[in-house]
Amino acid sequence: MPTDPPTQTLSLLTFNIGGPSLERAERQLAWLAQRPEQVLVLTETTPSGGCAFLADRFTSAGYAVAYPVPDKGERGVMIVSRLPVAEASPLSTAYLPYRAVSMGIKTERGPLDIIGLYVPSRDASPAKTERKQRFIADCQTSIRSGASSGRVVLGDFNILEPDHEPRYPTFRPFEYEFYRWFGDNGYQDAFRHLHPADREYSWVGRTNDGYRYDHAFVSHPLIGAVEDCAYVHEPRTVTRLSDHSGLTLRLALAGEEPLVVSDPTVLPEPETLF
Repeated sequence: MPTDPPTQTLSLLTFNIGGPSLERAERQLAWLAQRPEQVLVLTETTPSGGCAFLADRFTSAGYAVAYPVPDKGERGVMIVSRLPVAEASPLSTAYLPYRAVSMGIKTERGPLDIIGLYVPSRDASPAKTERKQRFIADCQTSIRSGASSGRVVLGDFNILEPDHEPRYPTFRPFEYEFYRWFGDNGYQDAFRHLHPADREYSWVGRTNDGYRYDHAFVSHPLIGAVEDCAYVHEPRTVTRLSDHSGLTLRLALAGEEPLVVSDPTVLPEPETLF
């Protein structure tokens, strides 16, 4: 089991698990269980045995788990926390609600709202374009301003920043506008805050074209607390746990006493009568 980070920091990891099979979910669990982050935002969940396995193992080990199971053929988000849960600001996306999942975490400054997003991907078809537009519009209506709140919004957004290098002509104005929407509503891209000129990619296509799809936006009151934000490429490039890199975020913010958890990779011993 990982050792807890210093008490004055709070760390999060977002990672696209790619709707894993049971075999891959077992390998993902072994990696995730050793990570130092206290909160995991796992995107591209499915109504599968692999995702059920992850949710069951973390829950049985004492973690707080938010996992609305997606409809058949759909994708979603799972949030796993080693910190105690607080009441979060309400988040209700009427359209594809399992793709926008929230959890409140208890900190010294009060509840920290964590919102995990898995924005739909699309192709050139009108149906999938409309689907993505509709979900984004719902998020813009449902996610409150970050101007005066403690909130982190992170996950696989399937969008790029407007000045992404290289620039791909397939992305449309509404996708770039969703990135800008966060800046216009009291949030800042934590990675760009610390690394204004770095070229990093969280997904790389078969033609070796890189895309920075995975993001972490922090609300305005937390910008000064951002200590680190970096991509974790190992699960994509070395261990092949996913076709995405992870993204880790560390805040100078003390969480409350962590939950008492056990190793989720070890099955609990069955209860006996004697």
